[in-house]
Amino acid sequence: MIATIKHNSRNYKIDLSQPLDISIPLTGAQNNVNAWYLGPPTIQPHKEGDFVGSVAEGAPVNFNDIWFNPHSHVTHTECLGHITEEFHSVNKSLKKFFCLAELITVAPEQLNGDFVISEKQLKYALGNKKRQAVVIRTIPNLSDKKFRQYSDSNPPYLLEEATHYLVQKGVDHLLIDLPSVDKEKDDGELLAHKAFWNMNGKRRKKATITEFIFVPNPVTDGTYFLDLQVAPFENDASPSRPVLYKIEE
Repeated sequence: MIATIKHNSRNYKIDLSQPLDISIPLTGAQNNVNAWYLGPPTIQPHKEGDFVGSVAEGAPVNFNDIWFNPHSHVTHTECLGHITEEFHSVNKSLKKFFCLAELITVAPEQLNGDFVISEKQLKYALGNKKRQAVVIRTIPNLSDKKFRQYSDSNPPYLLEEATHYLVQKGVDHLLIDLPSVDKEKDDGELLAHKAFWNMNGKRRKKATITEFIFVPNPVTDGTYFLDLQVAPFENDASPSRPVLYKIEE
């Protein structure tokens, strides 16, 4: 299932039958990926009176209630509304879902007891490439990222300077395999978030940040087409399913 895409006067070919899903699903299990000091999400049959929404328990259909927080429990995409007093919906902010993306792998470096991603590292990884989306895979890249309990673990994060660099490069969509682009405990400074949405200037209302992705090791660094699929929630953030497509030679 080969598609030809014309982008900036150049033709690219991708195989739509070979998607590379880089999302982490919501499972409702105790070991569901988690951050921000919440309990695990739940997926369980709805109960009302004598009714239990489970075919196994005699109901005609399975009818589950689901409780979760997109920022804590699943791959999610967030918009400017994540950090503003006024409401902005990611469902309305993100209107174009397909773009050229660069996948890079970065080993966070130590700084003042933290592990961080610096401007220097991003400059080295991206070079002169200009992409609408950048996908950051951090190493070590172990499969337990899909189940890790991040609360009170001080995960790596982006330095403010690194985020400014991405904005200067014209990156509209930033995807990362961490619970946040910012430090876990930063007294609400949110330096990377604020830099990416340009809170001190003309705000970037169409820009998005996607967190909690997982890029398997066999997926090599390079240029891909990204299909950023977002559940239609009228909220600052929504569960999402970013999918990469390899560009055929």
